[in-house]
Formats: sequence, structure tokens, C-alpha cells
Amino acid sequence: MGLILLGIVALLVLLAILAYNRLVGLRNQVANGWRQIDVQLKRRYDLIPNLVNAVKGYMKYEQETLQRIIEARNQAVSARGVAEAAQREAELSGVLGRLFALMENYPDLKANQNVLQLQEELTSTENKIAFARQFYNDVATKYNIARESFPSSIIASLFRFQPAELFAVTDERERVAPVVDLGF
Repeated sequence: MGLILLGIVALLVLLAILAYNRLVGLRNQVANGWRQIDVQLKRRYDLIPNLVNAVKGYMKYEQETLQRIIEARNQAVSARGVAEAAQREAELSGVLGRLFALMENYPDLKANQNVLQLQEELTSTENKIAFARQFYNDVATKYNIARESFPSSIIASLFRFQPAELFAVTDERERVAPVVDLGF
């Protein structure tokens, strides 16, 4: 009888160790996912001043927009945590979108190879950021599910595993589908 009890205790300890190790692994994947976003955001932040400087001479009448981009960039750089970063990034994306729309009004600017290359790099970086956010949210969701599921929830509460925040749309206007009218 004592051997059976010892076997049950050993099995429970083994399950606890496996649950703990799984939670640690997922928590580290969440941290890695955030760092991947951070790498792409750093690239974006480095590209923005180059793009602004490249278009400054052409867009003499749009200095306010260019100043807003730099301000939004600086606020995004200083964001702390997932929720604040998501909000600041949405604001930055909005002003960058306005810049790209304004650039269409400047034929010389659209023909400038340096500007086109910077715009392409920024667009590519935006796509990489979106993929990194998706990866982060996927891993954070797995971690949160493991953290809340029994029996690993017991281990998570014992060792104070905190929930991971998810990137979410903070501006309700982004949830509205754009109207596309191809009628002539």
C-alpha cells in the first residue's frame, strides 16, 4: 500500500514539474514574441526620420503633418507595455497613412527613387510588425490558456505566473470596414 501511495505522490510531483516547465516555456515564448515586435518597431522608428527628411523639401506646405509624424514616433518609442504600445502604434500608423496619401499629390516626390525605396521599406516593415503581433498574440493566448487550465492553474497561482496582455485594436474606427466603391 505504501508503494502505491509513493507512486501516486511521485506521479503528482512529475505532473507539477511538467506543468511548471510548460508555463515557463510559454512565458519565455511570449517574451520572445514581444522582442520580435520590438525589433520590427525599432526598424520602423529608424526609417521614419529618413522618410520625413527625404520628403521635407518637396512637401513645404505639409510641415504640420511631418511634425505630427515625428511626435507620434517619439510617443510610440516611449510607450511601455502592450496596451500603451498598441495605442501609440495605432496613432503612428494613422499619421503615416496620411503622409502616404499626401505624397500622392506630389508627382516629383512619387518619382524620387530614394523616397520610393524608403516607402517600400516602411511598408515591408509594417507587414513584418503585423506578423510579429499575430505571433505574439498566438503565443500569449496559448500561455494564458495554459495558465488558466487545470491542473496547471494551480502551479501558475503558486508561482505567481501573470497573464500576458494581448495586442488589440484600441481605436474603434479601425474596426469599421472601409467602403470600396468601384462604380464609375
